[in-house]
Amino acid sequence: MIRLIDNQNDFDRDMLLKTLSGKKMLSYLKAYGTDYDFCRFYKLEYDEVYGFMFMINSTLIICSDYDLPVDEILSFIQMNVPFRIEGSQQILKKLSIDNYQTLNRTVFEMLPDEKTAQFNEEYVDFNPNLEEVYKILSEGFPNIADFGLWYTDTSHRCRHGVSRVFTYKDCTTASIAFDIENTVLIGQVATKIESRGSGYAREFLKWLAWFLNQFNKRAYLLALDIRVSYYIEIGFREVEKEIVLERIDIEKESMQKGLLNNEPEHK
Repeated sequence: MIRLIDNQNDFDRDMLLKTLSGKKMLSYLKAYGTDYDFCRFYKLEYDEVYGFMFMINSTLIICSDYDLPVDEILSFIQMNVPFRIEGSQQILKKLSIDNYQTLNRTVFEMLPDEKTAQFNEEYVDFNPNLEEVYKILSEGFPNIADFGLWYTDTSHRCRHGVSRVFTYKDCTTASIAFDIENTVLIGQVATKIESRGSGYAREFLKWLAWFLNQFNKRAYLLALDIRVSYYIEIGFREVEKEIVLERIDIEKESMQKGLLNNEPEHK
């Protein structure tokens, strides 16, 4: 049974804290609670096994320690048609859905570099203008949500202490998607087109790993196939491989970036 959650006591926090996907779910719970239609939480209940689902705008995240039956989950997906589905690998690997493709994604731990301690922090803006951040992101992510939606969500999560946004030299940006129990997920990394090739993103990410390490935080980021070699070259550590599912009937710039080698290209 899939049940909409309206009480925060229904969550198994210990289960969710085991994975990045679960921590992402907890971060949105902290930011929004259970009262918003665009941010909905569900409990999956089947006899002695259970799990959780989380729908934020067009992304569905599934978390469970158990190998749950997928019939109801498939029906839920067909009704809500999220753009992306991620989370529990044992469940995702059982999902076969028309109009979805399987993408390969790598989890990297951002390792600090002692040389980065010499990095000049005066070029880092710890509280940048979000409109300027969006301009950078729109060059790196042509299919990013419109400014109003992005700004409302980003500013809300920042105000609630869930997220934080940085820029470097006014041309590179990265965000803390969440910071839970000293685990940090970094996302929305982009550089203005005119400044690409300068090494700014590399310098900035290495510093960010070092900066967070000073507070005993372990930082991670997620990369589709096209970016894997870049992060390996930087010196970040590959933690694990995972799959995500994305719709093929909507053109998004990520669609060709993480295709598994044995997957045919969809036209």
